[in-house]
Amino acid sequence: MTKELKVVSIGGGTGLSVLMRGLKNYPLDITAIVTVADDGGSSGKIRSDMNIPSPGDIRNVIAALSDVEPHLEKMFQYRFDIGEVSGHPVGNLMIAAMADIYGDFSTAVKVMSKILNVKGTVLPTTNDIATLNARMKNGEIVRGESSITEYGGNIDEVYITPKTVKPTNYVLKAIEESDYIIIGPGSLYTSIIPNLVIDGIAEKIVSSKAKKIYVANVMTQSGETTGYSVSDHIKAINKHVGANLFDLVIANSKDIDNNILLKYYESGQEKVELDYDELEKLDIEVISDEDIVKIDGTNIRHNTEKVAELIYEYILDNKSTIIYER
Repeated sequence: MTKELKVVSIGGGTGLSVLMRGLKNYPLDITAIVTVADDGGSSGKIRSDMNIPSPGDIRNVIAALSDVEPHLEKMFQYRFDIGEVSGHPVGNLMIAAMADIYGDFSTAVKVMSKILNVKGTVLPTTNDIATLNARMKNGEIVRGESSITEYGGNIDEVYITPKTVKPTNYVLKAIEESDYIIIGPGSLYTSIIPNLVIDGIAEKIVSSKAKKIYVANVMTQSGETTGYSVSDHIKAINKHVGANLFDLVIANSKDIDNNILLKYYESGQEKVELDYDELEKLDIEVISDEDIVKIDGTNIRHNTEKVAELIYEYILDNKSTIIYER
């Protein structure tokens, strides 16, 4: 009998949830480790009012991994637009209610995962209230996740305060037991790296014998990664964890029509360059594919099915990591 391989995916925002929708269709033991540093919108208000970590990214990942009647998932993601609850998704309020009932954010996430029949495990990176800070290359310090992108400067590094913020034991154990660790896609400095700079997490990842995979963004993000190539994203992660982390990068090789790119140029975004030479210097295997991208009208998206397929094929090719139980 083949034991299911343990895959840990780390991120936040829409990127992680997109990846989870594809991976949940494969025979893998999935754990999603999700950032809770968001301080804007509904998540920020709930975090401030209830003194709990931000639920928004957690909500999106639970929805992505859920296996329930579609109307229930639709309700979970429904966002009110009137009255005092305007701007709040139902799922955020439900997670907040569970945290109030059980007095523990991780327990609330576990209960909600059970209610929505989640395939795999969803873990907040920490149970603590974490504030994301950025030190810009001009020396300025910008405090708060929502302010960092708005500032629009060149980011040198990000870090979490207070220094007492710790990962949960569940998170550290999941990383320790993983066979594969996947990071990305998603906002580099406000969704991905915030997980990695919480005390103890980078060390666990670096020391893990798991294969480490980076799923590259297709487009740069204005105010965060303007002008960044694929290797620039990876170098930024390496800088924050203090090691050359990745074994593999999965990246887009499709040429995108200039008419579609024009809308992104106007908002300060451009296609992320796949710079093979720099990636070779980092000793990272590259899997590139034109089908990683899905064009929806004028919107450029990751093709979740194709990305998940490429990851699973890579896992199957690494037969030495597959464990057989007698």
